[in-house]
Formats: sequence, structure tokens, C-alpha cells
Amino acid sequence: MTNFIPIFPLGIVVYPGESLNLHIFEPRYKQLINECNKAKKPFGIPAVIENKMQEYGSMVEIIELSKVYENGEMDIKTKGVRVFRILEVIKDLPDKLYSGAIVNYPDNKEKGNIEMMRKLMASIRELHQLLKVNKDFKKPDEEMNVYELAHHVGLSLEEDYELLNLLDERQRQEYLKRHLAKVIPMLTGMEQLK
Repeated sequence: MTNFIPIFPLGIVVYPGESLNLHIFEPRYKQLINECNKAKKPFGIPAVIENKMQEYGSMVEIIELSKVYENGEMDIKTKGVRVFRILEVIKDLPDKLYSGAIVNYPDNKEKGNIEMMRKLMASIRELHQLLKVNKDFKKPDEEMNVYELAHHVGLSLEEDYELLNLLDERQRQEYLKRHLAKVIPMLTGMEQLK
């Protein structure tokens, strides 16, 4: 299925299910947010890496307009919905300050391996212990998914984007496993150097 969506390119990766707070100040995005909020429609956040808009991003829905300032700027709460892939960018839209894109929604297999998730959670706790980070995930390990963990393991923007491109939960689990297998020994070594 393909359709047209308004887009708000940002230098971040938003995962499905992830909450994201934004401060909107540019006129084109104030228009985009006002229109999407009024129509109760989601918008797309494609990742921007090294000043280049990438092919993949996430649809996000507006959960709340937290604050509207006198000058029209606003603080909003959003939540990632699903991954999209841009087929074509449409820069000039009639009466719009923002751009849009024709996108499709690749199949995204959500089911992972429960045993692998338990192992990942154990590795993440080990990582957090090394970093002296205290994080409560508020869900049993086997109910977690990689999207909920990705921003808690020290991935770079490029790695976040690579992970977004993986459309099978088992592949995402494997990606995190490899990342943690690389990072934890490195941090352990640094601790020993201290």
C-alpha cells in the first residue's frame, strides 16, 4: 500500500512505539502540526544523516499539544506508529510550507525469539551496570522488543538507522546482540584501566 504523507525530516531515528517530545518553531512545521492535529492524521519523520534525508523513517501520531506559545510555537508529544519507506519526495505542495512524500509500509515482522530477548536484557543490564545507569523497563523481559531497547544501548545515529532498516524482529535482536558483544568487553577493559 502506498500513500501520501506530510514529512518532518529530523536528525534522529524514531522507532515504532517510541514516545518523542518536540518543540515546533519553524513556520512550515507549525503549519504541518496544526493541520495534522486538526485532521487527527499522523506525519512522517524520515531520518536525516549528514544533511541527507534517508529513505526510511517512522510515522508518528500526535498524542498531545502540550503547550502553544503566543508566537505559535508549540510543544507536542508524539508516538512512533510504523516504519515507512519513501518512494518519492514532493517538495512543492499547493498552499503548504512543508514537503510531503509518497511512501509505502514494508512488512515488519514483530515476533522475535523470547530466549534471545532474555539474553539481550541480561546484556543490557550488564552494560547499564558498567555505566552506572539505573533503568527500569517496567515490563517482563520476554514482553520487550528491540524498538523499546534501541535507544538504551549506545547506538550511533547511523546504527539507529541501520536498525530501523531491519524489518524482522529476529534480525533486530541479532543486531543488538552483536553491538552489545562489541561494547561490553570494551567498557570492561576501560573499567580495568581505571
